[in-house]
Amino acid sequence: MKFDELDTKMRIYETSQDRCVLPNMYMVARIDGRGFTRLTKDVYKFEAPFDEKFRDFMNETVIHLMTCGFNVIYGYTESDEISLLFDFNENAFGRKHRKYNSILAGEASAKFSTLLGGVAAFDCRLSELPNKDLVVDYFRWRNEDAHRNALNAHCYWRLRNDQLNKNEATKRIESLSTSDKNELLFSYGINFNEIPNWQKRGTGIYWKNNTKEGLNPKTNQKTTVNRRELYVDLDLPMKEDYSKFIKELIGSDEKRASKNV
Repeated sequence: MKFDELDTKMRIYETSQDRCVLPNMYMVARIDGRGFTRLTKDVYKFEAPFDEKFRDFMNETVIHLMTCGFNVIYGYTESDEISLLFDFNENAFGRKHRKYNSILAGEASAKFSTLLGGVAAFDCRLSELPNKDLVVDYFRWRNEDAHRNALNAHCYWRLRNDQLNKNEATKRIESLSTSDKNELLFSYGINFNEIPNWQKRGTGIYWKNNTKEGLNPKTNQKTTVNRRELYVDLDLPMKEDYSKFIKELIGSDEKRASKNV
């Protein structure tokens, strides 16, 4: 059998189940750390419940994913997960699921492992969202999850530091309401409202136009240059203000895309 015939025969087993994101759908990728509880608490012993070095590793990984060949307009990270919102007209690899899932998981794993100096792995899945409202709901969902996780994590580690074991601390938290958890922290002298916003809301990374002054080497005159650069936002808004923020990001991207048509 000639190579071309063999290639055609075998390649169908790789591609027969290919699914592609339909046109006019928004794409959001969620990339999750695999086994990160053990990695961060047992192997590398990052500070609990939150560690700035780990936060910075995640932010750098998001920046890498937003500049590795895909058109991503917004990156969001909380805990060990990353969410990416693609440009509405993104069409890399024919919008094949397997390509986005494998490449993004691989790129995230490689970048984070390089920063860590050890082996770390991520998985990836795509959401296909048919309208802007669902895109807003998706990021509100992850933003609210960050707030819930931060409250639980601070309570859990305060109890652990107070000599409760894993099961005792977990069971104690499960029986508490949100107000009870705030009261628990307050009993340790912690006002949850004063905890850094990046812990409670996650980090957003998005493109901003920055104007910088430079020097023209030929004329030796000052010149102004407009550059589109990534901005790391550690102080994201909450609730309805966050929804408005996501809507504005989508609207700004649509305006930019229409100008390039």
